[in-house]
Amino acid sequence: MASCSWLKQHFTSVIFVFVTVTSFGSPVIGCFTSIFSFGDSLTDTGNLLRISISESSRLPHAAFPPYGRTYFHRPTGRFCDGRLVIDFLAEALGFPLLPPFYGSKSGGLEEFQKGVNFAVAGATALNSSFLGEQGIYSVSTNISLGVEVNSFKDLLPSLCSSSSNCREFLRNSLIVMGEIGGNDYNHPFLQGQNTEKIRQLVPLVVDVITSSINLIELGAETFLVPGNFPIGCSPSLLTRFQNSSKDQYDPLTGCLTWLNQFSKYHNKLLRKELDGLRNRHPDTNIIYVDYYDTSTRIYHSPEQFGFKETLKACCGTGDVYNYDPSKSCGYPPLERCCKDPSSHINWDGIHYTEAANRWFASVALEDLMNAIPSLKNLCPTSTSNKRGIMYPKSEM
Repeated sequence: MASCSWLKQHFTSVIFVFVTVTSFGSPVIGCFTSIFSFGDSLTDTGNLLRISISESSRLPHAAFPPYGRTYFHRPTGRFCDGRLVIDFLAEALGFPLLPPFYGSKSGGLEEFQKGVNFAVAGATALNSSFLGEQGIYSVSTNISLGVEVNSFKDLLPSLCSSSSNCREFLRNSLIVMGEIGGNDYNHPFLQGQNTEKIRQLVPLVVDVITSSINLIELGAETFLVPGNFPIGCSPSLLTRFQNSSKDQYDPLTGCLTWLNQFSKYHNKLLRKELDGLRNRHPDTNIIYVDYYDTSTRIYHSPEQFGFKETLKACCGTGDVYNYDPSKSCGYPPLERCCKDPSSHINWDGIHYTEAANRWFASVALEDLMNAIPSLKNLCPTSTSNKRGIMYPKSEM
């Protein structure tokens, strides 16, 4: 179980960032001038929905209630009851919520000047043709990280008029590279692939992620690169492997330890490769965000973070984990949802609630501010609690 000493040591700094994340501000001279985001459904602010509409294909379940109920009060294409990590980061840094890129009718000029989101639900790091050769298929999209990055490169000339201007534009931009790679593992795990075969994908996934940071060559200098979450705590995978023997579960959390070890392996390789990138590019800020560690502490002591339910999805139907892949949250007529999403870590069996995303965003922002101390003075960091959200003093 997480020690009280850790909570006391880190709670004050996290509270400060937490309050910042809940506040809107205006962009400040010297802060970032734009944010560009890549990833999958944990970061998708509506791309898969727009793609589905433009292609007249089946709408994703995030297009239906009760998605979006907590903050937007309507579905927006986000796979969440409210805001995502990228939404909280944008707010904290004084930006409007990032518009989705795909399916946009604007051509990307004025709408995209302050940033854009390329993340697509179901996206993988590895390209779909390679995964298809391995017998691994996405049910929602064939878009990969490479496709997203190439879309950004195609858009970039419309945002800046010359190569020198583009370098300056990117130098003042924040690049959020992920979370990505989770679907490269989730798809084959859920499809019954051999674990050792899936493990062999990890170095390939990590290589694609780090190779995508070659945006350094175009002038980008600041990257947030999240690691993988503890997938052994995901209701979808817990349901898939619910017949596992008792010794495969963490007695403190109920998560599957072997799946969490898989996540740790991914994160270990990713951190090693990022260290190599930093050594080769000492003038860049490549910031690893440890979602695994943060999540683990929450699962160990959920009540300290305001959660009552850890492994059961808020929205869905099913047995132990309230998850049934054949009855996805959102698809009519399934609108079954817990009364208070903020008491749950997990929203729909795969994705996190807004309450959990707020915590992850606070850690990402804290890591960013610690890596670049000058941002504390340059970016909007009001300590006023404009949304009236504050933890009880007894928890500080």
